[in-house]
Amino acid sequence: MTALARIADLVLNQPLLLTPEKAEVVAGVLAGRIGIDGPDLSRFEGSPVLIEPDGSRRARPFNVSNGIGIITITGSLVNRGAWIGASSGLTSYEGIQFQLKQADKANDVRALVLDMHTPGGEAVGAFETAAMVRDIATRKPVVAVVNGVAASAGYLIASGATEIVTTSSGVSGSIGVVSLHVDASGKLEQDGLKPTLIIAGAHKADGHPFGPLPDSVRADWQARIDGLYADFVNAVAAGRGKRMSADAARATEARIYTGQQAVDIGLADRVGTFESVLSDLTRAPGRSPSQKGRTMSETNGAPAAETNAGLTQADLDAAVAKALADVDTKHQASMRSERERVVGLDGLVPHVKGNADGLKIIADAKADGSSPADTALALVNAGVFAKASVLGALEGDDADASAAAPAGEGEGKPVAQTPEGWKAEWEASETLQADFPKVEHYVNLKKHEARKPGKKGA
Repeated sequence: MTALARIADLVLNQPLLLTPEKAEVVAGVLAGRIGIDGPDLSRFEGSPVLIEPDGSRRARPFNVSNGIGIITITGSLVNRGAWIGASSGLTSYEGIQFQLKQADKANDVRALVLDMHTPGGEAVGAFETAAMVRDIATRKPVVAVVNGVAASAGYLIASGATEIVTTSSGVSGSIGVVSLHVDASGKLEQDGLKPTLIIAGAHKADGHPFGPLPDSVRADWQARIDGLYADFVNAVAAGRGKRMSADAARATEARIYTGQQAVDIGLADRVGTFESVLSDLTRAPGRSPSQKGRTMSETNGAPAAETNAGLTQADLDAAVAKALADVDTKHQASMRSERERVVGLDGLVPHVKGNADGLKIIADAKADGSSPADTALALVNAGVFAKASVLGALEGDDADASAAAPAGEGEGKPVAQTPEGWKAEWEASETLQADFPKVEHYVNLKKHEARKPGKKGA
């Protein structure tokens, strides 16, 4: 099969997550040669070479700069093709996924930057790539930088990131699906050609280019496109959460937005640059940008570099003092949570009745940060004590929490006393969501705080 035929097979009569302008170019210029290259890496940031402890060198499929993995996603996107590089105008999901998996399991990579300049491409493979980004973002911060264009399938991939940062001229959106059909019958007639299709199965040749598209076939295609569109907006909502719902994504009607426009509508979280994102992540190792739209500078507790102009020294001193106070408050909360965890683990000791294995499990749990509930389950699995005993203890925790006395009576508003109330409290507070990434973490803390002294192990 010629290169021209391969490209035509990829783009004609296939649903594409692609901007209309790019679709027109592809349809009008189906010619040229596709080269097979290595992954398209940034030539200016980081290095793909890993130096092992013994001094040996090993190449990686992505660059790393100060512990930040950089995965560059450029050009039109196709499902398969191993290392199809940007010099050919194509990048494969297969190659992107390989880089993502390698970066995810690399211990020296603490965060990822997706350097994006793509108008989109094939629908097949795009959803799986976006899901992989969402999954990795639960373990490591992933920042998608709209470093030019992240449209259609490109935006679908970006939507799974922890945070989306767009340059001031970056183009985001095009949440939609397009499919091309070419009626070549006029050209064939002009050339004196009359094709004959011999098929088995009424729909075997649906969408063939040798005549107009029948209404019935068009309806079938439209249903397929509508289904992919629903998947698209739902995937964006899964990645963006409260920042952009499925209805909000659908309401864009596949429009594209530039810079601050994208931030205002919820497609991006802030305006920045590739360099500023890399600097933010490098300056704050181990910290994750907020998933609720807070800027990286707010998360780090320091004023943003872009907004420092015009600030007095007093302003800066006040900002630093507030940041230190916030850090101290969070440190105290962390210490209190740790004390409560240890108290809960000590409450399990009477249940093991001097069993050496059980005591070791509890000691290990104190060392590795395990919760009392997880430790109790480990004791059950080890056969140290009966499951009914553990369930009773855990139900006792919930009962204690439900019966806890109201706190903060002088504050003029009721205080949550049940797990359901604490969940609602977390969902209503961006501050709590920033401090506790998962609602379960906050609810467990409140349970420990509500437990009556001496109840456990009595």
